[in-house]
Amino acid sequence: MGDATVRTRERQEDGVPHPVTERTGKSLLRRLRTPRRPRLWFEILLIALSYWTYSLVRNAVPEQRTAALRNADWIWRVEQQLGIAVEESVNHAVNSVTWLIVGMNYYYATLHFVVTLGVLVWLFRSHPGRYAATRLVLFATTGVALVGYYLYPLAPPRLMNGEHFIDTVMVHQTWGSMASGDLKNMSNQYAAMPSMHIGWSVWCGLTIFALASVPWVRVLGLVYPALTLVVIVATANHFWLDAVGGLLCLAFGYGVACFWYGRMPYRLPRVVPVAARRRRVWLPGRA
Repeated sequence: MGDATVRTRERQEDGVPHPVTERTGKSLLRRLRTPRRPRLWFEILLIALSYWTYSLVRNAVPEQRTAALRNADWIWRVEQQLGIAVEESVNHAVNSVTWLIVGMNYYYATLHFVVTLGVLVWLFRSHPGRYAATRLVLFATTGVALVGYYLYPLAPPRLMNGEHFIDTVMVHQTWGSMASGDLKNMSNQYAAMPSMHIGWSVWCGLTIFALASVPWVRVLGLVYPALTLVVIVATANHFWLDAVGGLLCLAFGYGVACFWYGRMPYRLPRVVPVAARRRRVWLPGRA
């Protein structure tokens, strides 16, 4: 009788689901993956801290000059074999037009930050439901780029030996690249691969093209990364293949965001739905 009662109780206990731990874990994961309305103070702090960390890590990567110059020579030879080694011609042609190359120097030094921050602010205000996922693309792209800087030091064309690239910032004495002039000691000279000017500008362009409602603004979204590509080559700060590296990092960033949110960031709801109030669950008391 006692054994039967014990076995019956064991069966009843075995039959009762124990979802508390699993359900709690899934619930937490679901909450983390659910877009929430971004908080301004948190985003400002996060972006400032993230960029500070990015700059710190990027500039802390050992400046392996010999390896960086060797890799630059290899990149240049590969591009010559592929028939796309026109960076030197573009560099000299644009440098001959003073107002144009000075404008590109300032473009290279400023828009990289101004446009990216502008797109983040626009997302924050107009697309809060897509903000976190799209920001994750940018952060993941930048994070994997740091791995590239560490594993593959690369000198920009303007620092190559035996070639005739022009450091346009030095020649025209404009305030420009952190890797030229008086500011060169504050930045890693050999972190050209991948190009985050391309990674960030294509992120901006795709975001604007996907979400903007005004046609001419969407066109500008496509023009911006294309113009950035010309600028990084004309100023001798990057090879074409550095841009390819930036695109690969960006593809990784989109992959991370799609994996985490289950869809492309631009397909998420534009506005974060109002969180439903928690329902109270009344448990029956003992009689």
